[in-house]
Amino acid sequence: MLSTEKLAELRLQLLQEKNEVENNLKQNDHFGLERGFYHESMGELSSYDNHPADEGTDLFEREKDIALKEHYELQLRNINHALEAMEKGSYGKCEVCGKEIPIERLEALPNTTFCKEHSPDQFVSHERPIEEGVLMPPWGKFDMDDKNEDVAFDAEDSWQAVAEWGTSETPSDLAFPQDSYNDIYIEADENIGYVEDFENFVGNDMYGKNIKVYPNPQHEHYEAALDEEGIMTSFGDLPAFEHDAYVDNNDKNERDI
Repeated sequence: MLSTEKLAELRLQLLQEKNEVENNLKQNDHFGLERGFYHESMGELSSYDNHPADEGTDLFEREKDIALKEHYELQLRNINHALEAMEKGSYGKCEVCGKEIPIERLEALPNTTFCKEHSPDQFVSHERPIEEGVLMPPWGKFDMDDKNEDVAFDAEDSWQAVAEWGTSETPSDLAFPQDSYNDIYIEADENIGYVEDFENFVGNDMYGKNIKVYPNPQHEHYEAALDEEGIMTSFGDLPAFEHDAYVDNNDKNERDI
């Protein structure tokens, strides 16, 4: 149970916080939100001659003012509620479980009337902007089911295809700066049109024979990587004669028949 001295100390702290919050709201004129339209807070009469970018900036500032005002008002309600609890003699006990609230928590947050386990601030909202209702994963809502991953050409692939032609980003904007503008879009190193690297420079006929290598930058990079590791393929060494049964001639078997 709180001592009389500690209770008086916390009450004084609450009154000081209340005075600060009320002064902040008064000095900021409640963030101009008591006016009919946000243009009034900026001395504007209309949006007619304003640039859309300026309108977007003003809207962002308006949204920020709303959030700050709600924060201050919630803080003021909590302070008043805690002062009322002091008058009733219930201050220091959790409203949900009735247990004593640790003194350390009250010193850090004197306007609380809940213990840590039952604090309403633990709620995490999963609501998303209403505009995302028309978007599909990966950019709309949350898609946590990896088992049903779609390999079709989706919104992310669409963005990558467009980003190849250039964006407003520069190499210095990236965490790991690249040497070329062609490498700064998302997953720029992803293979397009093929899965394995060697599929981009190796071909054969419809029977799996007449294997031919088409030299290109990817082939040179592939060969350099193999030479550096001292191996013949990306999945390990092959026998010296590079035996591969499915492309061998079956002339012997045909003669036997």
